Amino acid sequence: MTEVGAGVLSNSELLAIVLWTGSSSESALSLANRLLAGFRGLGGVARAGFNELLGFRGLGEAKAALELGRRVASLPLEEKASISSPQDVYNLLSAEMAFLDQESLRVLLLNTKNQVVRTVKVYEENVNNINVRAGETLRHAERENCPSVILVHDHPSGDPTPSSEDAQMTKQLVEAGRMLDIEVTDHVVVARSGFVSMREKKLGFA
Repeated sequence: MTEVGAGVLSNSELLAIVLWTGSSSESALSLANRLLAGFRGLGGVARAGFNELLGFRGLGEAKAALELGRRVASLPLEEKASISSPQDVYNLLSAEMAFLDQESLRVLLLNTKNQVVRTVKVYEENVNNINVRAGETLRHAERENCPSVILVHDHPSGDPTPSSEDAQMTKQLVEAGRMLDIEVTDHVVVARSGFVSMREKKLGFA
């Protein structure tokens, strides 16, 4: 199946490769079909939380995983993730960010319906020890006419508790966003043990 390339495979076949094996009573393809049905399509699978997918273990071939990611990125706008809470942010990015071994700052670009237009990786190093520039962080939203963004960064320590530096950085970016007419909706810190919404904690937000 892999000789013809991942691009010609169906979503079910790609998921079957990513899942790699089924069970004694169910094939990988059957499991993939059930997964797509249960989450109402590939968009639903992309939005599922890490814990929801823990039962489907076994990463398949890298090409299949990359092709699956490409398809998720190219989903029609109506199938893209809609953010209504910090939990939605965590569900979207926890599998990718919660287990990183260095700090990474991402920006979710949102449209007027709070749908994720794109996720931009801005910095990937110790975020607290670098000069996070407002222009660099918000320029993608400005270029793509996105009215709001959500900041997301990880704590490799496993503890999502925001630091004083996190609060100060958030305050600076919120103020910069106001000048650019871009709303910083939230700053979510993710880690292995969970997440913290800095807006809910009133850290960096007036």
